[in-house]
Amino acid sequence: MFDLYIGNKNYSSWSLRPWVLMRELGIPFHEILVPFGGAANPDAFRAFSPTGKVPCLVDGTTTVWDSLAITEYVGERHAGVWPAEALARAWARSAAAEMHSGFQALRNACGMNCGLRITLHEVSNALRRDLARLESLWGDGLARFGGPFLTGTRFCAVDAFFAPVAFRIQTYEPPLGAEARRYAAQLLALPAMQSWYAAALAETWRDAEHEDEVRAVGTWRADLRAVAGP
Repeated sequence: MFDLYIGNKNYSSWSLRPWVLMRELGIPFHEILVPFGGAANPDAFRAFSPTGKVPCLVDGTTTVWDSLAITEYVGERHAGVWPAEALARAWARSAAAEMHSGFQALRNACGMNCGLRITLHEVSNALRRDLARLESLWGDGLARFGGPFLTGTRFCAVDAFFAPVAFRIQTYEPPLGAEARRYAAQLLALPAMQSWYAAALAETWRDAEHEDEVRAVGTWRADLRAVAGP
């Protein structure tokens, strides 16, 4: 069975991708959560990850780091990770790679923090461009392959790559059209996403770097996260 190392569910958008993919597709794995910002051992991630980052997948003597590499590794061993039809598979890989390497303004302005509800101080031109591209890309996939997921009726890797964006939309409510909001809601309603969200809200860890990032970009309307007891 795979061992999947992840960070805090409240913050770790990169960890969410392989986690939700394998959970939603019923691919068995053992979850190992290592919180960010461990003062006692700041290099804790380097014990299992060559880059000192998560996610990281361990399969026996094989270690695979980076969410896209993990997805391809798992896809070589399990059907359904990518679409079976060649055109849909090519589109899915392209869209996942675009998400993997792009949308920097969206990442920077809307860091993942599942338990907060935030009103952005501003929506910059760069963020508007990313949101417009997001709507165009999602609209293309939904129209081309018929929905309700990006390449048709089945959830697959490309949807997993946009799962963190769905949480960002829930947190920040950026200006998006109805179709994009419906697709985000479709992702949020998945059983695996609901499970991740519940666990994220239950976490009592706080990482100062992640907290400061979101404090800088907007006004907190609500904090739904559990609070550590005395």
